[in-house]
Amino acid sequence: MHQVVGVRFKKAGKIYYFSPGTFQLEKGEAVIVETSRGVEFGHVVIGTKTVGENDVVLPLKQVIRTATDKDKLIVQENVEAAQKAFEVCSEKIVEHKLDMKLVDVEYTFDRNKVLFYFTADGRIDFRELVKDLAAIFRTRIELRQIGVRDEAKMLGGIGPCGRVLCCSSFLGDFEPVSIKMAKDQSLSLNPAKISGLCGRLMCCLKYENDMYETAKQELPDIGKKIKTPEGKGKVVGLNLLERLVQVELTDGERVVEYTMDELMKREVVSTEAAE
Repeated sequence: MHQVVGVRFKKAGKIYYFSPGTFQLEKGEAVIVETSRGVEFGHVVIGTKTVGENDVVLPLKQVIRTATDKDKLIVQENVEAAQKAFEVCSEKIVEHKLDMKLVDVEYTFDRNKVLFYFTADGRIDFRELVKDLAAIFRTRIELRQIGVRDEAKMLGGIGPCGRVLCCSSFLGDFEPVSIKMAKDQSLSLNPAKISGLCGRLMCCLKYENDMYETAKQELPDIGKKIKTPEGKGKVVGLNLLERLVQVELTDGERVVEYTMDELMKREVVSTEAAE
């Protein structure tokens, strides 16, 4: 078992575990920690707790100290410096005629590295660009190619629902989303209606997917012959959210809607779809 605190470096960013050492840290406190890319400033989002060995990546790095007002000032200065670096890099990209789009620039807390995030359709030879940037900023330079979902997360925006993008407001990680989820939820398969600002399937398709999958397992398939309180019939429609089954009775003249509780007492006549 290990004592840990969860630290986040960006809003809606991934949460990383660190050893609190002798510090008693509460949620919301600002801390200085050592990471794989250098000393960083972050906020505690999960207070001190005990987790199993399988839940952490060993060896755990320790919290160096709680952040001071001076540290917070350095963070602000880094943000301002990053904005200037963004302008410089954008000019150099045009100068080198590179087919890439600069998305964001970030300084590490200790200024040992500047990270430039960009999107591009394919591989980019940016060796000359790196040389120019290193000569200007005189520190380590890292150009990192990101995907369109990461770009949306960094830039933010308003989704089709009228709310701030989930990825930029609270989602720490991207979960796999598939077109099958949209089909299971009986949504329009028009890409314009189920795609987010990033052009990929909306992350929110995942939110209720487990409930839909459970409902599909419990409800009979469309086309299946079943017994109802009013006789035999064929399933012609489903309302997964309300657990309702629409059945066309064998007389062919009526379609009756039943709750799943009403049908649970009846046995399925055939597991084969009716012709």
